[in-house]
Amino acid sequence: MASVRFTVTPTKAEDLPGLSDTSPDISSRSGARVRFGSRESVNRSDPLSDASGGAGTETPDHSSVEQGDGNSKISSVYINNSHCLDDDDFYDKNLALFEEEMDTRPKVSSLLSRLANYTNLTQGAKEHEEAESIGEKKKAGKSPHMGTFMGVYLPCLQNIFGVILFLRLTWVVGNAGVLQALCIVFICCCCTLLTAISMSAIATNGVVPAGGSYFMISRSLGPEFGGAVGLCFYLGTTFAGAMYILGAIEILLMYMAPNAAIFESKSPEGEGAAMLNNMRVYGSICLLLMSLLVFVGVKYVNKLASIFLACVIVSIVSIYVGALVSAFKPPQFPVCMLGNRTINGHEIDDSQCFCLVVKTTYLWKQFCQSPELNSSCDQYFTSNNFSEIEGIPGLASGIISENVWSSYLSKGDVVEKSSLSSSHLAPPASTHQPYVFTDIATSFTLLVGIFFPSVTGIMAGSNRSGDLKDAQRSIPIGTILAILTTSIVYLSSVVLFGACIEGVVLRDKFGDSVKGNLVVGTLAWPSPWVIVIGSFFSTCGAGLQSLTGAPRLLQAIAKDNIIPFLRVFGHGKANGEPTWALLLTTLIAELGILIASLDLVAPILTMFFLMCYLFVNLACALQTLLRSPNWRPRFSYYHWTLSFLGMTICLALMFISSWYYAIVAMVIAGMIYKYIEYHGAEKEWGDGIRGLSLSAARFALLRLEEGPPHTKNWRPQLLVLLKLDEDAHVKSPRLLTFASQLKAGKGLTIVGTVVSGNFLQSYGEALAAEQTLKHLMDKERVKGFCQCIVAQKPREGISHMIQSSGLGGMRPNTVVMGWPHAWRQSEDPQSWKTFINTVRVTTAGHLALLVPKNISLFPSNSEPCSEGYIDVWWIVHDGGMLMLLPFLLRQHKVWRKCGMRIFTVAQMEDNSIQMKKDLATFLYHLRIEAEVEVVEMHDSDISAYTYERTLMMEQRSQMLRQMRLSKSDRDKEVSSGLRDRGPSSIQMTWTKEKTSHYRATHSGCSTPEGFRDMLSIRPDHSNVRRMHTAVKLNEVIVNKSHDARLVLLNMPGPPRNSEGDENYMEFLEVLTEGLERVLLVRGGGSEVITIYS
Repeated sequence: MASVRFTVTPTKAEDLPGLSDTSPDISSRSGARVRFGSRESVNRSDPLSDASGGAGTETPDHSSVEQGDGNSKISSVYINNSHCLDDDDFYDKNLALFEEEMDTRPKVSSLLSRLANYTNLTQGAKEHEEAESIGEKKKAGKSPHMGTFMGVYLPCLQNIFGVILFLRLTWVVGNAGVLQALCIVFICCCCTLLTAISMSAIATNGVVPAGGSYFMISRSLGPEFGGAVGLCFYLGTTFAGAMYILGAIEILLMYMAPNAAIFESKSPEGEGAAMLNNMRVYGSICLLLMSLLVFVGVKYVNKLASIFLACVIVSIVSIYVGALVSAFKPPQFPVCMLGNRTINGHEIDDSQCFCLVVKTTYLWKQFCQSPELNSSCDQYFTSNNFSEIEGIPGLASGIISENVWSSYLSKGDVVEKSSLSSSHLAPPASTHQPYVFTDIATSFTLLVGIFFPSVTGIMAGSNRSGDLKDAQRSIPIGTILAILTTSIVYLSSVVLFGACIEGVVLRDKFGDSVKGNLVVGTLAWPSPWVIVIGSFFSTCGAGLQSLTGAPRLLQAIAKDNIIPFLRVFGHGKANGEPTWALLLTTLIAELGILIASLDLVAPILTMFFLMCYLFVNLACALQTLLRSPNWRPRFSYYHWTLSFLGMTICLALMFISSWYYAIVAMVIAGMIYKYIEYHGAEKEWGDGIRGLSLSAARFALLRLEEGPPHTKNWRPQLLVLLKLDEDAHVKSPRLLTFASQLKAGKGLTIVGTVVSGNFLQSYGEALAAEQTLKHLMDKERVKGFCQCIVAQKPREGISHMIQSSGLGGMRPNTVVMGWPHAWRQSEDPQSWKTFINTVRVTTAGHLALLVPKNISLFPSNSEPCSEGYIDVWWIVHDGGMLMLLPFLLRQHKVWRKCGMRIFTVAQMEDNSIQMKKDLATFLYHLRIEAEVEVVEMHDSDISAYTYERTLMMEQRSQMLRQMRLSKSDRDKEVSSGLRDRGPSSIQMTWTKEKTSHYRATHSGCSTPEGFRDMLSIRPDHSNVRRMHTAVKLNEVIVNKSHDARLVLLNMPGPPRNSEGDENYMEFLEVLTEGLERVLLVRGGGSEVITIYS
């Protein structure tokens, strides 16, 4: 018979289980495709099937069809068929042993082909594991072609060199001194270098999609940390854009076009406020223009990037050339001094410092009350002389000896040169006088926070990983080389600035002493305008890069769907541009613009970047210490100690630069973390935190295994046994409610059930039962685990569950199970027999047992008891369970307002007064507040009621035994008939008449003689005694505790002989009769409460 053959190949990446961690496409032959595991999806109306004479409907299970290039091939399903020599067929025949696995798993050739055609996904893809479907028409993408130099090194240089180098580094050197400035630069560069080493290890541990730092952190530390740190990194990048724009506006208004200021102040006190308002207006306009440029197209930003990078390089080269030239020919930038105080050089000529005695000048008018030579003048002005010093003494001047040490100033201080002599008897300088004043107080910690943004930008290479030819090689080399280059530039710049520029000029933030020139520009060659123009364009370019990268980072976080309220920012234009994310980025950057001060914005983004770097180091250290099997970085020059050192430096820098900003940043990250944990979408990325949890759990379990727990550490670890009905619904859900009240959410809770049947056939039912238990646990807010066991008999399954639940020291020590309802009326005695068997198993396993009776009457979590008592009837000592359980229950809101009463029973020979005192003392030492009462039980004759109750119990027991005996006799005859006659001649010998006759002769109660025999039964003496105890105790308990909210009672042990099981159930019924809510408690044989601390 002809057969039809289908070659099965996957159509999507999701169809390949076990390959969810990779994102490449599968390449396979064109033509019709059928997914793995879809043999039944063959179209029976196929022409090939019709041509085979109806064979299509009778095609064997192992048949398949291959269609390629329009030509059909028909081949047999049998291995020894030699009619077809197609390569795929030959391959399949050679692997016929694995043909069942090939329904769900790919062949190696398909897998390798898929990996070979890997392409990087764009940043912000929903999941990096997802790939585009096969067969869809895609545009021929440009293959990654960028190398280490162009793809990583230069972008990192452009992002690291920024506004701080040109506007604030000279000021940092002037205030901190060369030594402390070197220390600041060295610490910051060490921080980024160690972070880059950790980042290189993470980036080379597998294929890096173009997701950058967010991808690395989230996939290494999990969605909670990833989302929190990703948003912090986003905020840092956004505020960095605001800082670059403020830097560009400062250069524009201070050094390029001072006359462009809109707001001007007539008094010196208002100049600062006016300048801030100008920064806000121009900064907002600049931000709007840049956002429009980014919205129009990123390609224009990328085209301008090379121009901006050239500006940075030219500016830095001009500084070095200018420093070398100053050794031979220092540039002429004279600084006018009055005594040792620096004079603002905006309004004076070079010659005015020496002509004050001859004629009145601008300076004379500033210090004296009138232009006359004999007018009264400022005391400091009259007692000190003017002098002129060189602002740029040059490399060979030896000025570095004066700039080695720090010179921190307070707000409003005059910039002074300590080596010049002056009269200090004069009063403090007035802001109306033309001195150079400091605008903010300086300190080491402040300078760290302001300088650190100048070393950020090390993630630029990893952000471009999608464009790199070999990302795993280029990212480590390019990033580390860029950091080393920039570190050398910064360290050498500190030394050059200290060796070439006068100290008062270095401490002059805005260059007022050198006629408003940019301080670093005074050192540049051939003109200060090289630095001014170069720094302006470089800061504009850095701002554009931030406004380009930040929205894409936010879009990546939004598309990962870990923070629900950010989903809207995952959408954008048709080409994927993040429009909504750009709008939010612009609004947040506007907040930074409104702050308007570069020195105030810099510490904010310092916090966010440091937090990001901290978690990069943490991720690397965790993965290294946990030794995850998947942790195999190609970059081998890392160690967990380096990562921890980097993490420590990041944390120290956060609190050194600004402790309150550090706390705010941590609070923001913590809030985002908790939000994702409670409300975000669940993700499983194989992160390091999960590995850390596993290692911590393993360590804790091994520690718990070292010895038995001390009494002080004993707490109920519950195994809650639930029963499911035919529809897989829990019969007594209040049992789980009670367990949650007992645990108050703490400790181990295992919820278990038994499914009757065979595991191979009932596996699906077991999964459904497990899901039912999980939903109920979520509803009742019970933290724990669920376990479902499939067994032929429920009692065997429960026994197995009690023996095997838990792990190591985290095993259940208390079993909670329900009371078998209506056990007397039940035709099947298995329910209460299973109950008694479970009692025996827990006793044998030395486990405590809790049996709530009338569980449906127990309060739910939404029904707190406003008053009442929890009564404890302490009959025998069980290790203290009866004392501990009410205390635990009262920790829950449902039972919190209930009082506690403890009753104990005294016999005739006991001293009840002394017992009450001793019990009160015992409870005092246990730190348990409860009312104490001793109930005296006098010896009394066995009542007729007790005798009658025992007689009824034994009569009922004998009747049931006779009925079970008659059934066993019938079963025996049926089985003997099966053996004697064989399967072909089986007949039912038990007819209706024979059954009636047997009952008349054997039942013992169908005849007057049998009835008299039943009445003449004398109850067993031991049963009468037990019934007497149950009746008397019940009378006392009902009398004292009829109004109690809950009664806790010692549970008697089951009989050793199983023949008395039914009597045991009757005793328990009598004992608890007339009580609304009862908790039968049986201790595990160990002490669970102690008077010692």
